[in-house]
Amino acid sequence: MANQSNTSTDDVVYCGKGLDDFHTGYLSIHGYLSILVCTFGSIANSLNIIVLTRREMRSPTNLILTGLAIADLLVMIDYIPFACIGYILPQLNYSKEQLLSYSWTWYVLFHSIFAQILHTTAIWLTVTLAIWRYIAVAHPQRNRIWCNMKTTLIAITSSYVVCPFIAIPLYLSSSIKPSVELLDENGFPFKGNNTADARNVTLYRVGPSELAKNNESLNNANLWIYSVAIKLIPCVALTILSLRLIFALLEAKRRRKQLTGNSAGMKVIVNGKAVDKSTKTNKTLEKEKQTDRTTRMLLAVLLLFLTTEFPQGILGLLSALLGEKFFNQCYLKLGDFMDILALLNSAINFILYCSMSRQFRTTFTVLFRPKFIEKWIPVAQDDDENNLGRTDIGKDNNGHTTVVTQV
Repeated sequence: MANQSNTSTDDVVYCGKGLDDFHTGYLSIHGYLSILVCTFGSIANSLNIIVLTRREMRSPTNLILTGLAIADLLVMIDYIPFACIGYILPQLNYSKEQLLSYSWTWYVLFHSIFAQILHTTAIWLTVTLAIWRYIAVAHPQRNRIWCNMKTTLIAITSSYVVCPFIAIPLYLSSSIKPSVELLDENGFPFKGNNTADARNVTLYRVGPSELAKNNESLNNANLWIYSVAIKLIPCVALTILSLRLIFALLEAKRRRKQLTGNSAGMKVIVNGKAVDKSTKTNKTLEKEKQTDRTTRMLLAVLLLFLTTEFPQGILGLLSALLGEKFFNQCYLKLGDFMDILALLNSAINFILYCSMSRQFRTTFTVLFRPKFIEKWIPVAQDDDENNLGRTDIGKDNNGHTTVVTQV
């Protein structure tokens, strides 16, 4: 009975030929596509850092976004050589001796650890961002106490310090494995009959460490930490926080509508003079609308994150539950595609900021617009509803362009 049970388990096919064909087809373009995304993402995140660190842009939320952009930028820079080594060079007929040298293999091992640490850091910074925005919307009276610059800096530093320790099982599970193989004079596998034309060459690959081979629980711990601690817990937390943010936005709209209706035509006494209450209310409403716009932008960031990260968490959890067969048949075949989704998530935030934040666009324009164009463009004086606060553009005493945003 036991043998029959084992046989039936071994015969299980979790993912069929369709996934194999998809993997083979996508593999040929992944290297080029990922380099394109990483190049754009590196430039975009560099611009994010430059804009978000301007004095007029300093705030707890933008500080978290800066920390997130730094992590994403490092992921992009690290992935470009990995894409070249792992995907493009083999297609350009590079020899096995070149691709499996010690230096290249050491980099692959470094990449597997470094990228995971930074990606984990970015994930928990995204969770921190969601918590900060929820407090700002749901508890605005406590926002400056709980989410001030000092607290925010501590949270960001903690993410960068703690996440490397989460990846400790990954350090212990992999190592560089040497092997001696027979190659021809050009460094390709020897296929002839005359071994006098062949060479014994030591090649290097990243493989399971001796500790991982002799300790099944370490491999299981890797899957559980990856799927639950790194993926699913942040995704569940973000889902709950995103829903709470949506409900808080709807409630804020309802209160504003009620406040606007109740205050119509009412006057208050200020310094012995009657003042139209709607004037004071409109200023308050504009500030609340600004908070709503910022929250919508960050909500888009969170939803994009969920779209790319949640499927990876589910696949990792299924690999932990169903075992190595599911991992080899399904997870590994989708690994490249999940990589490009994660890279897109890291690269596209710049577009969200530009499309949804008037303050970001204004600061970006002032910083990167050619100086000879400035004298031909009149300074806008409008205060439309899409403006994230009132932004004034002018010159300081030294003749430098300045941006002052009133929140």
